[in-house]
Amino acid sequence: MTILLLAGSPSAPSRSTRLLHHVGDKLAQLGHRHARLEVRDLPGQAILRADWNNAEIQAALSTVEEASAVVVATPVYKAAYSGILKAFLDLLPQFGLTNKLVLPLATGGSQSHMLALDYALRPVLSSLNPKHVLPSIYATEAQVTWSEEQGLVLDAPIATRVDEGVAQLSASLLALHKAAPEEFREIPFSQLQYSVSY
Repeated sequence: MTILLLAGSPSAPSRSTRLLHHVGDKLAQLGHRHARLEVRDLPGQAILRADWNNAEIQAALSTVEEASAVVVATPVYKAAYSGILKAFLDLLPQFGLTNKLVLPLATGGSQSHMLALDYALRPVLSSLNPKHVLPSIYATEAQVTWSEEQGLVLDAPIATRVDEGVAQLSASLLALHKAAPEEFREIPFSQLQYSVSY
């Protein structure tokens, strides 16, 4: 099971991407493998023109397809998630998140932008047919600070929300893994046992 960390910020460094990587580190501590994809690193013209033949776009879409869960992070501008993230999500197939768990993260200037996750991003994610979209985590810029000396520092309420979100995603992934049918394993002919009755 692989978790994809999908960064939707157009700038680097960014608070939302740092928060995303922090979540990834916590998931790694619980034994989960993860991959990273920053939309800003993909060719802009290929995204804007929906060029599915572009090799980098194809590779990015394959990364999404192969993931069991996606943690998607975005800054919020003017009560909406980033345009570059919207452009990338538009490239996914109609049911591009089928059977996947999704954890949305966002950072914004104030609490007034918090509803952008539920009213703007969540409906788009839900339209892609995920297994479940977990409760969103939103933090203001004041609640997510960075310094070279201390690294990323989260306010206590946000740190608690992150821990809860990571724990819920981890538990949900493990539950899905246990519920999945075992893979078919071929049995060598020499190990077959026959019972013949007359």
